[in-house]
Amino acid sequence: MKDLWNASTTISTAAIMPSPTFLWRFKVLLFFIWGFICCKIGWDSVMRMSVELRDRFLYEAFLYYNPLLLVTMMVWLWGINLWVFSQSTVNYSKIFDLDQNHLTHREIWKCATWMTIVVPTSMTAYLYLYSHGEVPLAASQPVLLYCAVAMILIFPFDIFYLSSRYYFLRTLWRIVLPLQAITFSDFFVADILTSMVKVFSDLERSVCRMVHRQVATIAWFEADSVCGSHSVAIPIVLVLPYLFRLFQCLRQYKDMKDKTSLFNALKYSTAVPVIFLSALKYHVLPEKWTNFYRPLWLLSSVLNSLYSFYWDVTRDWDLSGFSRIFKFNKPHLCSYLLYGRKWVYFWVIGSNLILRCTWTYKLSAHLRHNYLTVFTIAALEILRRFQWVFFRVENEWNKMNSKSNIQLSSIETSSEEAKLLSNDHNV
Repeated sequence: MKDLWNASTTISTAAIMPSPTFLWRFKVLLFFIWGFICCKIGWDSVMRMSVELRDRFLYEAFLYYNPLLLVTMMVWLWGINLWVFSQSTVNYSKIFDLDQNHLTHREIWKCATWMTIVVPTSMTAYLYLYSHGEVPLAASQPVLLYCAVAMILIFPFDIFYLSSRYYFLRTLWRIVLPLQAITFSDFFVADILTSMVKVFSDLERSVCRMVHRQVATIAWFEADSVCGSHSVAIPIVLVLPYLFRLFQCLRQYKDMKDKTSLFNALKYSTAVPVIFLSALKYHVLPEKWTNFYRPLWLLSSVLNSLYSFYWDVTRDWDLSGFSRIFKFNKPHLCSYLLYGRKWVYFWVIGSNLILRCTWTYKLSAHLRHNYLTVFTIAALEILRRFQWVFFRVENEWNKMNSKSNIQLSSIETSSEEAKLLSNDHNV
């Protein structure tokens, strides 16, 4: 009788609980409703401002929030990378030396979902409060958001994926100070950071305004102000990821004596002239810029773009091994679309060349007056890096497998020789 009661209770509970499909659709519906509300409030808030003030204020709002929007985009795409790896034969946890508690693609997407909700919500509140005259409250919105992100990253307790946060922060520390042997995850993350220079540049300017209490004002809009667009801190921040990667290459050469590392270091050094020659426009006479520095900047831009493209295709991806993209564990849509398709390689190589060239636009400080164009190019660079990840990780997996096969063959050969020697001794 008791068992019958328990069974009926379980059945009734299951009947009351909604299905996972229904819950997923309900969450999607709430997400779209939230997105519509944010867009509506934001649009009405912007329309309340005068035309003169509107563009200047939107530029400031965009400055504070577009770095986190780009990071959110990168997290979404990284989740897609991990999902594809999980469906293929590429063991990414072994490549990155991850423990068993590493984040899966579902957990990455969960983090990206919360970021997608929190960042636009804060931006909407910023626009609404400023347009309604609540300037101090509006100024607090980006400050609170940045503080919350920093606190979550360094929070020492075992919540919010502590082991993964610690792994990420430890990797960043190893990138900044390459005092130890460089691992694959070290230079892999450092390569991704070179695609995020837009984020670092705007973060520097945003934090500068927060420190000088210039949030929700347009007093800072003068280019020559302490946090203006002509600041010498901008090219310094832009060049840092490339210097980190250059020092990693030098460290690899010191440890392994491989001359390829020196050529790779040379590739990252070609970004330095692009950044600093561009910044010179604001500190030299216009005639000198037009006649001398601008041609040098164009030459260095072409050199950096072509060298980087060559290295992507021949070294990072190893085109000689391009016979497939992934060997999937089970057939599905991706395997049918990607496996053995030549158009995929043409698309990846062609888009990589074009986006490598356009990325020079972002490295050049004197071309960044149009913030929407720069944001679009920065987003395209993240997409380029997203597709770069697939081939770079697979190439590393192929190298690991080939090394394992060589080691196995050498072990088998030595064991056969030992058997032969033992047989001769017996005879």
